[in-house]
Amino acid sequence: MRYRLVTLIGFVIAVTAIAVTSSRITFRYPPAVHETLVPRPASYLGVFEPGSPPHFREIERFRDVAGEQPNLAGYYSGWAEPFNMSFATELHNHGLIPYIQVDPSFASVAGIAAGDYDTYLRSYADSVRDFSHAVVIGFGHEMNGNWYSWGYKNTSPEAFVAAWRHIVTVFHTEGADNVTWLWTVNQQERPGSRKISSWWPGTNYVTWVGIDGYYVKRSDTFSSVFGSTIRQVRALTGKPILLSETAVSPRVNQFAGIQDLFNGVQNQNMLGLVWFNENQPANGPYHQDWQIRSNSQAQAAFRSGLAELKIAHT
Repeated sequence: MRYRLVTLIGFVIAVTAIAVTSSRITFRYPPAVHETLVPRPASYLGVFEPGSPPHFREIERFRDVAGEQPNLAGYYSGWAEPFNMSFATELHNHGLIPYIQVDPSFASVAGIAAGDYDTYLRSYADSVRDFSHAVVIGFGHEMNGNWYSWGYKNTSPEAFVAAWRHIVTVFHTEGADNVTWLWTVNQQERPGSRKISSWWPGTNYVTWVGIDGYYVKRSDTFSSVFGSTIRQVRALTGKPILLSETAVSPRVNQFAGIQDLFNGVQNQNMLGLVWFNENQPANGPYHQDWQIRSNSQAQAAFRSGLAELKIAHT
């Protein structure tokens, strides 16, 4: 009898422990949030605007000049910065999708892969999950260039890939399945750089591919700027491609360049483009006034290009 009583008590304690544990798991890991973006060609117009976040009015100004509201609003987030819930909510209320390039500034890429920053990553993932709407996230953009600490000559492709996979895994574990993962390369490889394929995290860890590139010379065309990179990407994966950061220099024929840019997006069946609408200090070919509001020809070309894409895909 005593044995049965002890056994019964032990069973009750075990069941209670399981119930408590299950309860804790339920509270710690709410149901996963799923949100998938349609990968239809010419469906996305995005913009990077200085001052957004925190202000939405800059995006409204871009809409007024471009003649159409973008559906992607991009910004760069330094390591350890939290997910900007208030700005994401404002974007969603206006019909836009947050697009965030989270960069490992002042962080160890190897340390990310090893889990050293998991407290931050889990917190960020939890906020994204709680937002519950679609979010586009990139990590360590333009890693095939040598101008960032996470890029080639500073970080090995092996370390980068391990970090990327770890980040995606943490988000999945936390139930943040409302993320479209954008793996972003630069169109301009440097001599000695490893092939784009060496930075590839794998099909299961990437949703879309982003390519960054600009028209900076009079001779630049869609083919000369993006052609080689597009061929490399498509030899690597069938994932849809977004021009994730682009603009046409005011020092070239902006009207012709912007027309050519939109034609290229259409002809290559790309997802769309994200315009870098910032006036940067003029200290090099990639630091200019990229704002379309600064040039009436750029505005006309932009509106015309958007109209052509609409006609092609209605």
